[in-house]
Amino acid sequence: MLIDKKHIGMKVPQHSVHLTAWQLKWFAKATGETNPIYFDEEAAKKAGLPGVLAPPTFFFCMDMDKEHPFDYLETMGCDLGKMLHGEQSFVYHKPVYAGDTLTFDGEITDIYDKKNGALQFVVKDVKVRRQGELVCDVHSVMVIRA
Repeated sequence: MLIDKKHIGMKVPQHSVHLTAWQLKWFAKATGETNPIYFDEEAAKKAGLPGVLAPPTFFFCMDMDKEHPFDYLETMGCDLGKMLHGEQSFVYHKPVYAGDTLTFDGEITDIYDKKNGALQFVVKDVKVRRQGELVCDVHSVMVIRA
């Protein structure tokens, strides 16, 4: 059964995350980051930054930092056991540091299929803000196998 396109425009419940230096350090090390501004507070301050900088792609991880990160897919009737992460991309507007609180505001912007419905794609776009100021746009695509 194809995912109903009536879900295009559906808002994903907003949530906020307070960033800690530990989270940023952990993510930087887990992704193989070698630049110390992402995991060493002293190096970040020497570089003129107010604290440890959020590493690239970190926003995707933090968008899932909530009790039910895929509730929007369940609402559409998707079987999470058949879900694959298809793609992600980012548009960065402002740097983000340890101590910032970010709000994630998502929306389903497209639903389409390929291979006569064998693969279905759910596109989610998220605006990430720090106290109302846009810091990043996150674009992600989840693939659901029929």
